[in-house]
Amino acid sequence: MGRQPSRVFLTMYLRIFSLAAVLLLAACSLPRGAAIESEILSEAAKDAPTFSVVHVTRATLPDISNWPPTGWHRQHQWPAFLSNADAFEIRAGDSIDLLIWDSQENSLLVTAGQNSGQMPGLNVSPTGTVFVPYVGNVSVQGMSPEKGREHLQAEIAKIAPDAQVQMSVTAGRGNSVDLVGGVGAPNNYLLPDRAFTLLSLLAKGGGISRAVRNPLIRLIRGGRTFEIRADVLFSNAAKDVPLRGGDKIIVEADNRYFTTLGATGSEELVYFDREHITALEALSLVGGLTDTRANPQSVLVLREYPAAALADDPVLGPKMRQVVFTLDLTNADGLFAARKFVINPKDTVLATESPVNAVKTVVGLVGSLFSLRNQL
Repeated sequence: MGRQPSRVFLTMYLRIFSLAAVLLLAACSLPRGAAIESEILSEAAKDAPTFSVVHVTRATLPDISNWPPTGWHRQHQWPAFLSNADAFEIRAGDSIDLLIWDSQENSLLVTAGQNSGQMPGLNVSPTGTVFVPYVGNVSVQGMSPEKGREHLQAEIAKIAPDAQVQMSVTAGRGNSVDLVGGVGAPNNYLLPDRAFTLLSLLAKGGGISRAVRNPLIRLIRGGRTFEIRADVLFSNAAKDVPLRGGDKIIVEADNRYFTTLGATGSEELVYFDREHITALEALSLVGGLTDTRANPQSVLVLREYPAAALADDPVLGPKMRQVVFTLDLTNADGLFAARKFVINPKDTVLATESPVNAVKTVVGLVGSLFSLRNQL
């Protein structure tokens, strides 16, 4: 009878330890919120890896910063030459009013007994000329109002040497701009003068709609396209350029984005809310790293380069199209590098999970089993 309990306890212990073995094996494949660094980077050590690994430090950052941009077919550009004081040019369809002063007796341009005469409503022809009686067709196409006045006065001087000319220009269809979408009142607007700027047009159009997320302003001029973010335009007076006839202005959302995955505050697609976003700023936008899960020694940025960007020299570009950048946020060097490492559109920021979490899970399971044994 004394041996029977021993067999019972022996059987119970065997069952407990069998269950422990099963749980320990299962712990290795428990669901996790993010991958562990070694699971992702292990392929880089193979003889024929499909991607390269680049450690981002203050030493490597200057070379990486010179690599071609990715995820976006162009950069925002707003050249200085757009701020041209001669933005308003006389074009076909404009209307010109002339006031001619001439003290000459028997003047051809001024009624007898008067010292001035008016010529209102002179239309600029499709060929860019304006007809002046006794002078003929005078070309004013592409001239500023002041240069056009000087040119007309020089032509009139051929029949009236002492004449002086005053001129005003009313914009026609050729000196209008199209404001398309993203504002309260999109329309075709005539340019009142050469000082009419982009901000003046936006104000006339009712301002940028609040429904436009992270507004981007696109200017189409002469077959070229220029872009500027609204916040940059509003903060820099030098960017408020005079408009020219034929300009087309489109206001739309800035659709650049990056994604975040892993042990971060949230996993989502994040739109750019400023011109440039660094790695640290990207993490802050999604609530930072999860304290209980994330591995701050290994924050990864996944990026794909076009084939044309590849280079053997690391100063010029990456060696492989797919690149994994690693950031160590546990030391000053990595933190300072992360403050300047720029996230490109369509990058993926991945916060890997700490391997300590798996160990904690196993230890917790073993502790539970020993607690069960003590109760028995």
